[in-house]
Amino acid sequence: MSQQFGVIGLAVMGENIALNIERNGFPIAVYNRSYDKTQRFLEGRAKGKNVVGAKDLKAFVEALERPRRILLMVKAGGPVDSVIALLKPLLDEGDIIIDGGNSLYKDTERRSQELQPTGIKFFGMGISGGEEGALWGPSLMPGGDKETYTHLSPILQKIAANVDDEPCVTYVGNKSAGHFVKMVHNGIEYGDMQLIAESHEVMRYALGMEPSEIADTFRKWNEGILQSYLIEITSHIVDFPDDQGKGGVLLDKILDAAGQKGTGKWTTISALELGVPIPTITAAVDARIVSSFKELRLRTAEVYPHSLESFDGDKSEIIESLHMALYASKICSYAQGFMLIQEASKEFGYDVNLAEVARIWRGGCIIRAGFLNKLRDLFGAQPDIPNILLAPTFQDELREGLPHLRKTVGWALSKGIPMPAMSASLAYFDAFRSKRLSANVIQAQRDFFGAHTYRRVDQEGVFHTQWPTLLDEEQ
Repeated sequence: MSQQFGVIGLAVMGENIALNIERNGFPIAVYNRSYDKTQRFLEGRAKGKNVVGAKDLKAFVEALERPRRILLMVKAGGPVDSVIALLKPLLDEGDIIIDGGNSLYKDTERRSQELQPTGIKFFGMGISGGEEGALWGPSLMPGGDKETYTHLSPILQKIAANVDDEPCVTYVGNKSAGHFVKMVHNGIEYGDMQLIAESHEVMRYALGMEPSEIADTFRKWNEGILQSYLIEITSHIVDFPDDQGKGGVLLDKILDAAGQKGTGKWTTISALELGVPIPTITAAVDARIVSSFKELRLRTAEVYPHSLESFDGDKSEIIESLHMALYASKICSYAQGFMLIQEASKEFGYDVNLAEVARIWRGGCIIRAGFLNKLRDLFGAQPDIPNILLAPTFQDELREGLPHLRKTVGWALSKGIPMPAMSASLAYFDAFRSKRLSANVIQAQRDFFGAHTYRRVDQEGVFHTQWPTLLDEEQ
């Protein structure tokens, strides 16, 4: 029992994180359902390294020192349950199973409760950074028993990304906190990606900018308040030449039907269940779903043809407004995501430290950005602030950016360019800064047709009114 860590599942992410662990000084054991893949790994990328490959789970478990620390890098859902069921009779009290996949937090909660009587500790750990991050340093979001985390911390701190000499890993919270936070991370990621895509749409099709111009614009934006991994990679994507040698840019050849693996949808569903509005993230999820109906969109476009007139005005003015609109939208989107985590932490007893979440998202993960430094500082100083829209840090920026957001959304919509995420960010802001909303009309309607009652602004209590019926009106 000499290996200090075990990895089950040798797809690319599993291989990469196994190599990351071994490179940082921790001997590992690996297992894959198909031993052929294990053998290829041992004879290829792991050759000459301190890696033990097991032919069966019993040999895998026996190769690990106690408490055994086992990371599952298998497909979410049934496969995770299957592996746990096979491992359970082989493990001892105090051993630790870590699910590193994108599992639904409710499944993580269930698995933790099912394993509790056995004494086996279960962690749900969000991992962000893709294949490269897994190999060279991801952002890690482990959640589970806090005392048990001491057995994981030395390894996780070594393999995580590092920003300002701080590893991008923290104990996120108890129970299923790790996977909940990772789910919301992915929801925020959906929002960021959609907002950037809408900005590209305005530049390319409403302003008629050349791909090289757009690339230069994104590069310039990446040097300021919008600095982020996603802006950076977009600056490379927008003018990348077609790699099939057919001329033009590759982006024009990529089918405009976006895929998704479910975490964005889960974020929206969870927000609805918790009663937390996240319209920007939901709009981004909806936009992906709409994009998938390519054939129907083509048929509809035939019925309602639309063409953009060439733009002959001052592009620089529109681009500057777009820049500020994107930043204001981003603030609103992150306000939604962090409020969702905050409310879930209260509801489920996670005890999440939002400053730490912002800190570990600064490196390794897909949404890493300079913007997160402001959120780390904000939640460090005001951990209980209910929404970042109230923070002095963002008040001046929103006052400056909102006129640009209104102008950009209104101008783009007038051109027939869909702006679902930016529009949703603007509506979110306007709703939260409104002293009075139209919900009083809805309450009156509900009471009229269903006697659902309402409250008054001038009296305490619950009221129901005998509204005139339509039959009374007719008489």
